[in-house]
Amino acid sequence: MAHSFTRKTRTRLLGAAVAVTVGALALAGCSGGSGDAGGGDGDTLKLWHYEGADSAMGKAWAEAIKVFEEETGATVEFEEKSFEQIQKTASQVLDTDAAPDLMEFNKGNATAGFLASTGLITDISDAVDEYGWADKLAPSLQTTAKYSEDGVMGGDTWYGVPNYGEFVGAYYNLDAFEAAGLEVPTTYEEFVAVLDAFVAKGITPLSEAAAEYPLGQLWYQLALSQADRQFVDDYQLYENPVDWQGDEITYATETLQDYVDKGYIASDVSSIKADDAGVAFINGSAPIFVSGSWWFGRFVAEATGFDWSLQAFPESELSLGSSGNLWVVPENASNKELAYEFIDITMRPEIQAIIGNSGGLPVAANPADITDEKSAELISTFNGILDNDGLSFYPDWPAPGFYDVLVQELQGLVTGVQDAETTNAKLGEAYDEGTEEFR
Repeated sequence: MAHSFTRKTRTRLLGAAVAVTVGALALAGCSGGSGDAGGGDGDTLKLWHYEGADSAMGKAWAEAIKVFEEETGATVEFEEKSFEQIQKTASQVLDTDAAPDLMEFNKGNATAGFLASTGLITDISDAVDEYGWADKLAPSLQTTAKYSEDGVMGGDTWYGVPNYGEFVGAYYNLDAFEAAGLEVPTTYEEFVAVLDAFVAKGITPLSEAAAEYPLGQLWYQLALSQADRQFVDDYQLYENPVDWQGDEITYATETLQDYVDKGYIASDVSSIKADDAGVAFINGSAPIFVSGSWWFGRFVAEATGFDWSLQAFPESELSLGSSGNLWVVPENASNKELAYEFIDITMRPEIQAIIGNSGGLPVAANPADITDEKSAELISTFNGILDNDGLSFYPDWPAPGFYDVLVQELQGLVTGVQDAETTNAKLGEAYDEGTEEFR
């Protein structure tokens, strides 16, 4: 498939990348540099990333730095950059001698794809083959690491490597279920029966937010429950036109309206933000929260008054989610071989285990190394999704600014301003306009 990208389009994509998704941030960065120095005494690896020191990835990568320095004799010059710093300056810095050798960068067409299409980051396909990284990454994780010459993900060329992942599922307050005499659902029919049972007890079962991303992610999950991989490839990769009045999207929009009408979702959902929805689950106000694994660590720390679990959305082979951010090697990097060595260390089981035991989702961990029971459950759920090639990305990814459109139009739906057919038509118009230059 051909995609007509102009430099103006790429610049617009980069500027819009911040809105790609709350579960997905954005960054940016052109020309050649030899950058092939290997390891050895006196060499320095210049590393940038924006993970906090106490995060799962921050802890794992700190250990990777120690291992790297011990094994190579090289020194790591680490600079913790904020997301905003990299987003604003990367496209200029990466085209100079000040470029790092390795940095964390966000996946997606408007971010890593932009850098790939403009020559700012290195084609690392040979390193992927040399180190065998592809063997450790499920197909849906590889999609966000490989780009076409026009910067569209799912291409043939490797421009990055992820070493962690994320997905959206259903968080269940197990104590609330037990008090209501209910079991955690394993089918969608059981899921709806649980929603009805809580409503009958005067409880609004779903903690939701329509002022920000959660409601849009629930909407997309409902569509995915009726979809196959071709639908995802059409929606996300522009393989074929998306039918915005088709079965998948019509089901999602009509079902979401039904959820509001039946009291599964609060009537004031249009004014609720993501953090409000998460806090409502933390304080036990709502027994179910459909959202991402990025909440997991916070819930471990704060949702301590009851037992809870995170499961894949019931009876759906496809789930929202993707790889985490990517390790990318700037084209102007001075020490590319050192960068590859460091990436390889972060893919080792012992480093992956640190991610897993700290509440993250490693992509290549040895299950026996995950000693935290709750983390093991999380990783098992994620691995089940990977085994089914189920990761299906996020609803706002395909077009710049589509996040805001989703929020606005779904608010119109749940407040009764417009019906499902009108909502779909407006979403489709914005989607088609936003993806026209990609198709």
